[in-house]
Amino acid sequence: MTESTRAAAMIGARMDRLPMTRAQLGMFVLLAIFSVFELGDLNTFAYATPGLIKTWGLTVPVIGQITSLTFLGLFLGAWLGGYLSDVFGRRRLLILTITWFSVFSLLNAVVQTPGQLELTRFLTGMGLGSEIINTWTYMGEMFPKTHRGRYQSLVFALGLIGIPLMAWWARTVVPTGPDGWRFVFVAGAVGILTLPFIGANIPESPRWLDTKGRHDEADRVLRAIEARVEAVTGRRLPEPVPEAVGEIVPSVPVAELFQRRLIRRTVVVTLGMMASILGFYGFSAWVPTLLVKSGYTELQSLTYTSIISLGAPVGAILAWPVTDRVGRRVMVGVVAFAIALCVLLYGMKFSVAAVLVFGFLVALFLQTQTTLFYAYASEVFPTYVRSTGWGFANGMGRLANVAGGVLVAAIYGSLGYMAVFIFVALMFVIEGLLVLVWGEQTAKRSLEEIGATEVTTAG
Repeated sequence: MTESTRAAAMIGARMDRLPMTRAQLGMFVLLAIFSVFELGDLNTFAYATPGLIKTWGLTVPVIGQITSLTFLGLFLGAWLGGYLSDVFGRRRLLILTITWFSVFSLLNAVVQTPGQLELTRFLTGMGLGSEIINTWTYMGEMFPKTHRGRYQSLVFALGLIGIPLMAWWARTVVPTGPDGWRFVFVAGAVGILTLPFIGANIPESPRWLDTKGRHDEADRVLRAIEARVEAVTGRRLPEPVPEAVGEIVPSVPVAELFQRRLIRRTVVVTLGMMASILGFYGFSAWVPTLLVKSGYTELQSLTYTSIISLGAPVGAILAWPVTDRVGRRVMVGVVAFAIALCVLLYGMKFSVAAVLVFGFLVALFLQTQTTLFYAYASEVFPTYVRSTGWGFANGMGRLANVAGGVLVAAIYGSLGYMAVFIFVALMFVIEGLLVLVWGEQTAKRSLEEIGATEVTTAG
């Protein structure tokens, strides 16, 4: 083993033997804050639609078209951002995408026509799509294998506070007047205030530096982290024991995603992500609109949606005790089936109590599922192509939902209210079966071990 190869093998082992201490607090807090604005901004249009229906007279097909264009932006952002992250690094893309989606989120608030809103939502979606890929990739590479899933779930749970915050903010500002909906989008731009804190708290991923052959830089970043951890714990870290040799790949071999070694993972994660995103937004993006169209007032719709949204952070916390113990593959399947059942019960009952109870449960399990599946999808690919593979899968899910916005509108228009929720339930059944039957086991395995594994049977 050459010196450079030995160094590559050691980086992952050094990362995985780190305990989680307050030494990593700054990085953890910033990732959580990023997620608050990222996840809140993803839902701004859904919460602004009751005001837009009242002020601009938007129809369900127009709402579907704007939603579809947003997801076209998310698709392009996930693909392009994932690839650029593997080329230029995680940290640089985090800075770029936070700036991008914050600026365009603010521009959403000043548009004057539906056509202008379509353009700004498309561009906002590009930034959000890239940000999602980079945040999850970075978390997976910076947390040790025994705690990776739990801390991802905690960051995501804290980030999901952005959904009820945005929902209650919308409930406060949308009814204030014809331009109240504009203030919903302003809130999505506040994330740009976090940029000055990135330099001191968000280092480049040593694993990414390592795959580019930049061993000295990787070692320097990791030594700084190790020194802070040792200072906090008051004892020396144990010697690292590498489980697999890291690979040095200066370029990004996109074609490898579709070759024998990775093709099954690419197909399972991509199809699972397409079904998951179609189901997720088939419910969450349409609940406020469908409640208004079914006879509830604008204020009632926003109030019920705000209450339902409180289930989101609770759902991500539920992933904490099971993600590393039971494993993400099994739990993705179990939770996906639970969502399908709750969605059907939501659609079958139309009392206020049913809307609130089953809506809350759906919101809760949706975020449990998202926490588990996003962590899973971002760890099944080798480091040198991780963001590209994860970005491709997520991007295809977003692309599917370009048609999804129009599809849900068409299902509602031709088959009615209940048919929308049968469609949503079916998507989660498909996702669960895909991951349970063909997925790769990842829990408590190092990223280097997962990346080095050839095609295996699910276990």
